[in-house]
Amino acid sequence: MTLGRTYGVGLVGLDGRMVEIEADIGQTLPSFVLLGLPDASLNEAKDRVRSAAKNAGLPLSRRRITVNLMPADVHKRGSGFDLAIVTAALAAAGDVRCSGRRVFIAELGLDGRLRPVRGILPAVMAAVQAGYPEITVAAANAAEAALVPGAEVTGFESLAEVAAFLGADPERLSFPPQVPEETPEAADDGGSSGAVPLRDMSDIAGQSEARFAVEVAAAGAHHLLMTGPPGAGKTMLAERLPSLLPDLPDAHAMEVTAIHSLVWGGRPCSQLMRRPPFESPHHTASSAAIIGGGSGIARPGAASRAHRGVLFLDEAPEYDRRVLDALRQPLESGKLELHRAAGTASYPARFQLVLAANPCPCGLAAGKGIDCTCTPQQRRRYFSRLSGPLLDRVDLQLTVQRVSLRELAGDGHAEESTAIAGRVAAARGVQHDRLKVWGYETNAEVAGNVLRGALKPAPGATSALDRAMDRQALTARGYDRVLRVAWSVADLAGHLSPDADDVGQALGFRQQGAAA
Repeated sequence: MTLGRTYGVGLVGLDGRMVEIEADIGQTLPSFVLLGLPDASLNEAKDRVRSAAKNAGLPLSRRRITVNLMPADVHKRGSGFDLAIVTAALAAAGDVRCSGRRVFIAELGLDGRLRPVRGILPAVMAAVQAGYPEITVAAANAAEAALVPGAEVTGFESLAEVAAFLGADPERLSFPPQVPEETPEAADDGGSSGAVPLRDMSDIAGQSEARFAVEVAAAGAHHLLMTGPPGAGKTMLAERLPSLLPDLPDAHAMEVTAIHSLVWGGRPCSQLMRRPPFESPHHTASSAAIIGGGSGIARPGAASRAHRGVLFLDEAPEYDRRVLDALRQPLESGKLELHRAAGTASYPARFQLVLAANPCPCGLAAGKGIDCTCTPQQRRRYFSRLSGPLLDRVDLQLTVQRVSLRELAGDGHAEESTAIAGRVAAARGVQHDRLKVWGYETNAEVAGNVLRGALKPAPGATSALDRAMDRQALTARGYDRVLRVAWSVADLAGHLSPDADDVGQALGFRQQGAAA
């Protein structure tokens, strides 16, 4: 036999495409030709494959080896094709028997060991969905690959073990020496880029209105802007929002883990990420760091890593305005499409945006008894970095006042996150039952025509909101966002639909930001 065939998966963003690998052994001078638009890292596979096969005891043929990756007109990237290429070459030489539709995903070391690769979870998901459930990966990736329902995963430490599994002569095989096992850095908790220890709301003194605003934001998955002087507790409130959010269901957990699988870079993951991620990039972060980017196919940024969780931008006016305005599109659509010359990558990005800002550069404009040193022009220029179209997409806009000495020296019995999270979970349950007929899960997702139609509050409940709209104090988008918040307030209060007080409270949060 002079032709071997295996299968791999090519990833573009989170989208996987099946790649058929053919290997042919010719009768001409020794060479190794790799066809099918490989990138630089994949083109280097020729040398990795030869060395790995030799050190596994199955040296490749000294004749011309031609490997074709199909479809030939699609760019192939990364080292995850190494194992599929060498297996196809060995099958062409008759050293192993490779039949059926088995998929191979692993990088090869020169000594024949199998190395884990990034993005194993979305790759296996794509293979199973395409009807290729039999997957062979590096042992370090096996637990993560097995998270995909329907996947039949086998994990191996070395190429020699794979060859033995595929029927190679065991007397020819050479296994790499054992190395001391290192304790892998755990990524089960959601780990690398987005994990922060859950902090408790009981740490916050006073701030009853701000605490309730955070509770409403958690209940309806709403975006939140907090404006106030330094030390008022804006950052503390934002960092405690994740402690109020419910665990992710299976479908959402799979999405989130798949995104972070691309970021972890081969780090082991044995469980789905159940806690909503929390991303807090520094205000000097570039557009590529927050939105996504990089050379070749764009990689996910903080906005996608915060999918189904919280993206917190502290000192929001200090960010580049172009970066802030780039968030407007995912706030509406819940996804990011990053176009590059090498291709287009699509990532989900349905996150809760939390912004924190001082009222002016010195931060003292809202303080009592303290003189602000900023000129009116400086104040306008500072806060104008948050554009009107961006703020119009933020549901809750809150002014956070300084904590008084009386509040700071209180009895220390502030409500804990556990109790608040229980109310949030109950409100989310009510939303799910009410909105499932339209395919929505939270109030923040509901379309405007549904809010103003089937879910329209009782007559008279929206009179204050209607007057604000008549005065042009609200845009049509703002009108709908107030209604969404009103539904979350009503859900927390146990009301069947928002009453005038619920709508008034939601409108008050909106107009605080306008006043600031």
